Amino acid sequence: MARHRAGAGPATPATVALDRAGVPYARHPYAHDPAALSYGMEAARSLGVDPARVFKTLLVDTGNSLAVGVVPVDGQLDLKALASALQVKSVTMADPSTAERSSGYVVGGISPVGQKRALPTVLDETAYAHPTIFVSGGRRGFDIELAPGDLAAVTRAVRARIGRA
Repeated sequence: MARHRAGAGPATPATVALDRAGVPYARHPYAHDPAALSYGMEAARSLGVDPARVFKTLLVDTGNSLAVGVVPVDGQLDLKALASALQVKSVTMADPSTAERSSGYVVGGISPVGQKRALPTVLDETAYAHPTIFVSGGRRGFDIELAPGDLAAVTRAVRARIGRA
């Protein structure tokens, strides 16, 4: 994949982090509808991409800290599987305002890349079935496309089955 094209979407902490790391990616801006019920499914439809290739970033609370799960938008996060991958007893979904403060992004635009604080991250193993996947680029209406291995490397993600249909 070629490096991003200048001017093809906003500069965000995610794109800055990818540029600094030398990770190839593509920018995919789209018109965000504030009435959309699912940000990830909106991205898949707007970009004309199979929802299995579009991944959402979810923050969870381990009881002691926060962590990140990255799963396909057409499925759900399996909290027990994520807790197991993180080697903790259990996890709950993080409060949206806590997720926003920790990541530096707004809900619906939380990217796994370029967060204010690096958090333990788990990438669903289904990502590796695709040469590239899409994740939020750090704003609603803006996704980035990159190889799953590159996403895992830049976020230091663990690979595990944490999603379910």
